Amino acid sequence: MASGADLQSANPLVTVHPLAKQVQRYALLVTLIQYDSLLRPIPYLARAWHWSADSSMLTLRVFQGLRWHDGTPTTARDAAWTLEAARDPETGYPRRGDLASLLEARAENDSTLVLRFDRRQVRMPDVLTDLGIAPQHLLGAVPRGQQRSAKWNRQPVGNGPFRFERHEPNRRWIFTANPEFPGELGGPPRLDRFVVAVVDEPTTKLAALTSGELDFAGINPAHAAFVNRNPDLQVLDYPLLFTYAVLLNLRRPPFDDLAARQAVAAAIDRQAIVDGVLFGYGTAATSPLPPALLDQADRSVAPTIPGARRRDFGFELVTVASGEAALEQMLQAQLAREGIRVQIRMMELSTFLDRVQGPAHEFDAAVMGISGDLALGHLNRIPALTGLPQAASATALVRDMADSIPAAFLYHARGVQGMNRRVHGVSMDLRGELVTLAKWWVDGG
Repeated sequence: MASGADLQSANPLVTVHPLAKQVQRYALLVTLIQYDSLLRPIPYLARAWHWSADSSMLTLRVFQGLRWHDGTPTTARDAAWTLEAARDPETGYPRRGDLASLLEARAENDSTLVLRFDRRQVRMPDVLTDLGIAPQHLLGAVPRGQQRSAKWNRQPVGNGPFRFERHEPNRRWIFTANPEFPGELGGPPRLDRFVVAVVDEPTTKLAALTSGELDFAGINPAHAAFVNRNPDLQVLDYPLLFTYAVLLNLRRPPFDDLAARQAVAAAIDRQAIVDGVLFGYGTAATSPLPPALLDQADRSVAPTIPGARRRDFGFELVTVASGEAALEQMLQAQLAREGIRVQIRMMELSTFLDRVQGPAHEFDAAVMGISGDLALGHLNRIPALTGLPQAASATALVRDMADSIPAAFLYHARGVQGMNRRVHGVSMDLRGELVTLAKWWVDGG
């Protein structure tokens, strides 16, 4: 499988790279809980659980019989240590905010994990399905603030269906099947070996896919028809938690004026963007949530756009791009029809991030992709970047965004993978590309 960049780290406490997190969840390590295809929590390392009467304490029964790949038993103490490390600010766990209400993670014994919260929990914490359990006996002696540089990160000892074999920096990660992975957790994988190959150039990925050097490669939607014409290949497309938007800076003109924000939101033809830029591989967006997640917030999330709107103004649109910038040019043309002048400013990534995310927030509007999570914690990034006041809950924030329009949401992206037909048992969805990895098999295998 191709990855556009090296996997960053095997350590789940410090990783933000999306594919690396999937390798942790579905190959090298295990999580306490998983989601089924309907996004309902189901047992994994935690085989059963129950909530206290006031839903502020969760007790989980941790499976006994799983060993780390060095032979050490995996216990509830590993899970408690991982969660305590994740909620420690010294560690720098990227989703620490999702653990803000967790007061304590305690192992009562090897098989019992107790999580105590400061308030009633309305649903299973999503982070329990996302955070791979790390080995306390190998990482516990590493200071929390030094987890990013731990030796284990480069030579990880896991407990999942695949064992780490070796890492060739900026080239590939190689994993081999764990024949001792317990049947209660799914049993040994059908593949003997799984390789993540670092290939960052789109045409190189496409050439390697068509030649058979790669079995999986994310492809440009424009290449999907070409891939589908190859009898040895097929295209998989699947929903992602990834939304593109034009972020509007409420701190400065012209977007300190709600009428200007309403005008931009109303002028954009989102379906034309999906058809012309994505070749249909996406869904037009009127809210920050894709259709599959609307029930988690509110279905009344379309922006409020009255008949009278501001016209005849201009702004600078910053973006990370090179070459034609087709999306930005389409936006420019659509807005021009409504008397809104757009100057496109393309820049490299570090400059863009400094302008948009830096303390001065030196931008009028910015085209940006927003990677999501099922707990909706990613929505808090939008107020932080645009200047919209934070809300008390995800539901309230979605409603505030519909009323105040801090962003013009464009589309919800879909994943587009080219796949060699010799591989079977593959399913990709909101849970990720590797969710069924342990069940994949190849012709003759």
